[in-house]
Amino acid sequence: MTTVSVVIPVLDDAAHLRTCLASLAAQTRPADEIVVVDNGCSDDSAAVARAFGARVVVEPVRGIPAAAATGYDAASGDVIARCDADSRLPADWIEHLVRVFERNPHLDAVTGPGSFHDLPRGVRHVAGGFYLVGLFAGFGSAIANIPLWGSNMAMRADAWREVSGRVHRTTPGIHDDLDLSCVLGPRARIRFMPGVGVEVAGRMFSSPGAARQRFAWAMATLRLNRANLGTVERWAIRLGLR
Repeated sequence: MTTVSVVIPVLDDAAHLRTCLASLAAQTRPADEIVVVDNGCSDDSAAVARAFGARVVVEPVRGIPAAAATGYDAASGDVIARCDADSRLPADWIEHLVRVFERNPHLDAVTGPGSFHDLPRGVRHVAGGFYLVGLFAGFGSAIANIPLWGSNMAMRADAWREVSGRVHRTTPGIHDDLDLSCVLGPRARIRFMPGVGVEVAGRMFSSPGAARQRFAWAMATLRLNRANLGTVERWAIRLGLR
């Protein structure tokens, strides 16, 4: 039977984490373990995690890249699922992930869409569509593969072990999920699951400054990885020309 670890990096986000863990507790197929990475919390996030039976791992180096990588390293499952503290997961999320991996033994990773539950109804779908088109179409074109979205993704533990030494764990100002996607490379077998969506908080839309920062981090992540493999080279590999 495929075993599943769920990794959740957290920094002072106890209220959202409680809701996320409650959605994990209601899964039709429970996780074999939940690893919450305490990235220097000063609130009661760690206590909330332990109350739900999660294993708490401490990562003192601030930043989601370091926290996420530490969680993946600590995970013991065959499949490592990842969400964020503000992710609200459908009840069949893990069940669906397991089914996809078991039916596709050569698959390396999967990811899915999301919506922003705390935005006004008139803005919610527009914002979600704008973000997801930019992520999956825009950045997908840049990396010649399907980019992983950290709020809703999973990968085989073997795939993580293959690249764990090459991700940029301690580099500030980058997106860890996009960095992981770049390092997995154009040959990685990644599937987008349109029917497996999650809800997240729309914090990236809280101000023009927050949106600009997210975009700047994305550009920095792409520049960092282009030093090793540029977009043209990635597409040449993807298309079998190299």
